[in-house]
Amino acid sequence: MSAIPQQVLARQKATLQSIVAAQSAVFSGFEKLIDLNLKVVRATLDEAALKSQQAVELKDPQDAAGYASALVQPGAEKALAYGKHVYDIVAGVQADLAKLAEAQIAENQAQLQDAVEQFSKNAPTGSESAVALIKSSLATANSAYDSLTKAAKQAAEVAESNLNAAANATFKAATDAADAATKVAGRGRRAAA
Repeated sequence: MSAIPQQVLARQKATLQSIVAAQSAVFSGFEKLIDLNLKVVRATLDEAALKSQQAVELKDPQDAAGYASALVQPGAEKALAYGKHVYDIVAGVQADLAKLAEAQIAENQAQLQDAVEQFSKNAPTGSESAVALIKSSLATANSAYDSLTKAAKQAAEVAESNLNAAANATFKAATDAADAATKVAGRGRRAAA
């Protein structure tokens, strides 16, 4: 068998492996999201049953107001935790896909470099400047790709940092609101007494 059909076959095999790896990463993320949602539904149903039982046992309106305000903070905390879990799953899948893409690009760059080297060995006499120009262009393209990759990673880190800061601020606001509601309910109880 000649070298070219073997290279084509190897390339097709590598492409198929890349597709299977990408599908596996996406499916794994999908499984994690389903598992998370099932756990959330189960916990929500269990908690709703418990809270319903507690609500039925309340006797006076002030206790009911305090009970209702106490429900706000855990709900906000759970919503933020859920959002964080979903974000982590999606970010994990994205990271896996980015690694696969980087590996594919690195392989393509290596193959292109090999092709240029083969071309330069077999280039006719007098074409040295054209070969040097091709090599220089390839090096420039690789350098630009590396710079773009670094910039994209930095942008992703900044976005994640901003998301975490926003989540923390939202959590603090929800906590402060729940604390204020609890204080108001406490004042209402003292005034009624």
